[in-house]
Amino acid sequence: MSPIVELRNMEKSFGAVQVLKGVSFTVEKGEVVAIIGQSGSGKSTALRCMDRLETVTGGELFVCGHALHDPKVDLHALRKDVGIVFQSYNLFPHLTVEQNVTMAPRLVQKMSTDAAREVARAVIAKVGLSDKLDAYPEQLSGGQQQRVAIARSLALRPKLMLFDEVTSALDPKLTGEVLRVIEGLAKEGMTMILVTHEMQFARDVADRVIYMRDGIVHEMGGPEILTNPGTPELAEFLAHGY
Repeated sequence: MSPIVELRNMEKSFGAVQVLKGVSFTVEKGEVVAIIGQSGSGKSTALRCMDRLETVTGGELFVCGHALHDPKVDLHALRKDVGIVFQSYNLFPHLTVEQNVTMAPRLVQKMSTDAAREVARAVIAKVGLSDKLDAYPEQLSGGQQQRVAIARSLALRPKLMLFDEVTSALDPKLTGEVLRVIEGLAKEGMTMILVTHEMQFARDVADRVIYMRDGIVHEMGGPEILTNPGTPELAEFLAHGY
């Protein structure tokens, strides 16, 4: 079987600034990969390229069978296969939890209202918020809003989930709530790539850890590299607790 994600010497520049300088790695079906590194290392840019929120400027990028380096790639088909959750929740404030989650299945997959509600209730239950179906975002904690954002992505039944620093705006208790949801998805076999600064979580849940620095993959391996780094740069990064 071919990998779900494959980066081949991927490059990305913003004007004269090259942010990704030839990044290559693969992600297999069912794998959980954590990408770590200092701010400005290119990790979030790499993730955004995987949902075509950014366009690659060199190399090749394949995600769920879609060639994202091809200008003619079908973005509608890609977005059915890939879910992405950001640090900011981006929920619609005037819609209830259930309405926020049913919107994508109805608009993207043309589901009937009843079918979309059934899917929504299942994924809202999965993130532990069945008692909040009729609540509005302003009535929820940050952790609850982030869990709704995860449910909204899950409602499209993606093959791949991308998480970009989803806990960085949350306090430790709320961070734990969100990480437990992601851990549950990992146990169910969901393929996931997480840009994260939660080293303990990466140690416990990730199958593989990728350390990026200055726009390249500097070190890659199992979670054991977080306790036994192979390069002085990763050792320094871990020692400073970035």
